[in-house]
Amino acid sequence: MAVFWKAALATGMALSSGAGLADVAMPVAELGAGMYRIEAEIAHTPQTRQLGLMNRKSMPAQRGMVFVFTQDATHCMWMKNTFLPLSVAFIDTQGRIINIEDMQPHSEDNHCAAAPARFALEMNQGWFRERGIEAGDTLRGFDRLPSGS
Repeated sequence: MAVFWKAALATGMALSSGAGLADVAMPVAELGAGMYRIEAEIAHTPQTRQLGLMNRKSMPAQRGMVFVFTQDATHCMWMKNTFLPLSVAFIDTQGRIINIEDMQPHSEDNHCAAAPARFALEMNQGWFRERGIEAGDTLRGFDRLPSGS
């Protein structure tokens, strides 16, 4: 059974300060893909995985978001409330890319891992393709990420 993330936020779920969830600061990790450096925000809690890149209007080219899941599974992503066109790479525990999917803004279409994945890395759409990074390639830095909670 597939595991779905980035679901619509539950009504009334807001920070006690009255600020929206978009104000939640996420830690950043340095990941690597070949000669390319990635600054990846880490979504490793239920709250940050649910929020993802929702409501963002832009993202620098070297920036992305890595979702750290609590278990290997056929995780799926969707783009509700997400303004940026993104590409998502589903990644196993060794940092190997399982598959890469392009996702359109505001779509509720599911994009799923082709095999059990532990991570999903979202980058601006086309980022992987433009750099020749594809399924089977191994990325660096996933062994230093916090475990999912």
